[in-house]
Amino acid sequence: MPIHTMKTFYGKLKRQGPESAYYFLGSEDVLKDEAVSQIIERVLDKSLQDFNLDQVSAGQIDPADLTDLCSTLPMMADRRVVVVRGVEAWKRKTRVKKAAVAYLQDPAPGTILILVQAAAEEKPDKTLAAAVYTVKFDEMSPEDTARWLKREADQHGIRFDRGAGEHLLATVGANLAALRSEVAKLSGLAVDAPITVQQVSDVVGIHQGETLTDWRDAVLAGDAARAASLIESILNQPGTTGVRMVMALSPALIGVGVARAHYDAGKRGRALDSAVRDSIEAVRPSSLKGLDWKLEATKWATWAPEWPGPRIRQAIDNARRADELLKDTHLSDDAGILTDLVMGLAAGTEVMT
Repeated sequence: MPIHTMKTFYGKLKRQGPESAYYFLGSEDVLKDEAVSQIIERVLDKSLQDFNLDQVSAGQIDPADLTDLCSTLPMMADRRVVVVRGVEAWKRKTRVKKAAVAYLQDPAPGTILILVQAAAEEKPDKTLAAAVYTVKFDEMSPEDTARWLKREADQHGIRFDRGAGEHLLATVGANLAALRSEVAKLSGLAVDAPITVQQVSDVVGIHQGETLTDWRDAVLAGDAARAASLIESILNQPGTTGVRMVMALSPALIGVGVARAHYDAGKRGRALDSAVRDSIEAVRPSSLKGLDWKLEATKWATWAPEWPGPRIRQAIDNARRADELLKDTHLSDDAGILTDLVMGLAAGTEVMT
């Protein structure tokens, strides 16, 4: 069977109702959980879920129990739902997978079986995908993530003031679980007015204009003074280390190098933007997760004239050296190492040995 998109899945669910079985996979566990909840809400009355909903771990169920769960008749309802999570475990427990595939050849009319694969295992199981309606829940575009955030806020009864939602996305990124957690915290503020940028900053601990992306952009735009001034505040942010800051910078250096190659080939203006976007689309780098690819392409194209090939190569080498120094347990001055890196990139020289 083909692997369907989330959009196709929801469209068919709305028009035709649920399939007899599903196989969910992909990088976004939150979206998979939402899809499972949508099916359950559509099929089962809340008062009867205790009788007609079973959720089990694929690694802890044997073939006979799986078959029994799927074959059990609904109680006081037309259908029941069986959710099996962690089906990637069936790579080792092949007997259980064989039982599942055998069941899928002739599924019980009163049961909806949902097989869920964790995000850590991205590749589809070909046997399962061939036997059941398969849906892949990929990372959403920045636009779709913004819409998802608005829906999540609506469900928590809060609204964002101008710029507040954008600031939350800029600080947390496309991590839906983290976004959900921050929205829950914001909903606890118990205010009737829209959530402001300052309130978001207070909750996430990151002020507007002081995100990791802001620092990276200042470095690549040649604003060494601003980039250096941001280092201490960003290092003090939750979960941020010097290594993480270099990891945010390094892929962008490579991206600017790609843009510079197109620039050297004679592309300018829209043609340059388009060429860089095509390069991003061809590779789909994981380092751009949560970022607007079109905006990134425009940034790289804008910075490219100031980054000739030798400067790019020196910058990448400096970033590699900074990463090594930051990982050296005998050195603890992350701010000093990062400041040296920023100044070296601005000057286009090697400053660390």
